[in-house]
Amino acid sequence: METRLDSFAREYKNLLDNELRRLVEQLDAPPILKDSMIYSLEAGGKRIRPLLLFATLDAFDVNPKNGLWAAAAIEMIHTYSLIHDDLPSMDNDDLRRGKPTNHIVFGDAVATLAGDALLTYSFEVIGNTPVEFATAETKLKLMLEMAKAAGAEGMVGGQVADMEGENQELTLEELEYIHIHKTGKLLGYSVQAGAILALADQAVLDYLRKFAHHLGLAFQIKDDILDLVGNQQVIGKPVGSDTANHKSTYPRLLTLEGAKDALKQQIMNAKESLQKTGLNTTLLMELTDLVASRDR
Repeated sequence: METRLDSFAREYKNLLDNELRRLVEQLDAPPILKDSMIYSLEAGGKRIRPLLLFATLDAFDVNPKNGLWAAAAIEMIHTYSLIHDDLPSMDNDDLRRGKPTNHIVFGDAVATLAGDALLTYSFEVIGNTPVEFATAETKLKLMLEMAKAAGAEGMVGGQVADMEGENQELTLEELEYIHIHKTGKLLGYSVQAGAILALADQAVLDYLRKFAHHLGLAFQIKDDILDLVGNQQVIGKPVGSDTANHKSTYPRLLTLEGAKDALKQQIMNAKESLQKTGLNTTLLMELTDLVASRDR
């Protein structure tokens, strides 16, 4: 039986997919660069981050379509990070979402530049949000918070800490720092961006930040579990890469059962924070359950 989230996700994923292609195709840029950008944007991702933004707007009873530009920007940043992650100088992966990685198809140089182009274009896309959906002040706030979430204090800083943590026995605190920054910051920004667009007051914004914090940790714990016990054909990339790269993971530090318990705790904490917002959080609750139960 189809849930409301099923129909909501289908509608807004289709809307976003069409917009992402349109945004890239309209660029006056070399065709191979645009092809490389579109190749990874259309690689079949879950679109969890844009869906969090759309669902947050829905919780405020604001038309989710108002967040289309911010959602596209977030997905561009997420996609650029995956392109760069897969490069030989980083994780050196040949498969992403069941398809050859960008650098395998287009070469290292074009793949690197496609990632660069997606990152820089994301800020232009937010800047082009129609004024009826976001004032100049709101767009500036969206850009500033996105830069923090994606940059040295957020995702990029977490990626560096992750690389430095290879072949080391990390503490749980050190592992959480990596995951909060590498994964959690951009997930959190997706929720925060919806709240900014909805002009949320500070108290509600604080609860949503706590929700996003716990959801980000839950997302990464689930990733660690799937890397150990997931199905490669379902996930679309090789499993066991964390072990091969000698990375500390939640199952490695807590055991598999301990990691599953930690996942349950983070999901429970996320839902408790959501309940305190007083918003209509049905879709956000369903997305939280999806993070816990996903198989890829």
